[in-house]
Amino acid sequence: MIALDTNLLARLLLRDDAAQHARVKALLQTEQVFTAPVTVLLELVWVLEANDCTPPEIEHGMQLLLGLRNFRPPQADAVRAALRAYAQGVDFADALHLALSAGDDAFMSFDKAFARKAAKLGATPRVVPA
Repeated sequence: MIALDTNLLARLLLRDDAAQHARVKALLQTEQVFTAPVTVLLELVWVLEANDCTPPEIEHGMQLLLGLRNFRPPQADAVRAALRAYAQGVDFADALHLALSAGDDAFMSFDKAFARKAAKLGATPRVVPA
């Protein structure tokens, strides 16, 4: 398995460099199995946001990426859960932190807005104010 960096995945989704986009697309069409650390996926969302992609566009692109037959990032279920919360207005980093805390009793934060959004969505674990 080969781990991919943010810049490869960004070129694939942004298509802002035709040559690099073609190289990554061809690479992902091989039989090789690829992965990416969850930190790369977190950074990828940040890069897409910095390039003025909307949350629905980002969620769509990330879902396409996660659906590739030979792309198997660890904790993909947590990333999918974070994308669902992100699509409902939760900051992706916050949503990912929460999804990766599944199984814990609670997630404590000073971020009251995050706690309110998470409560409204019925997110688990519950976000409690510090």
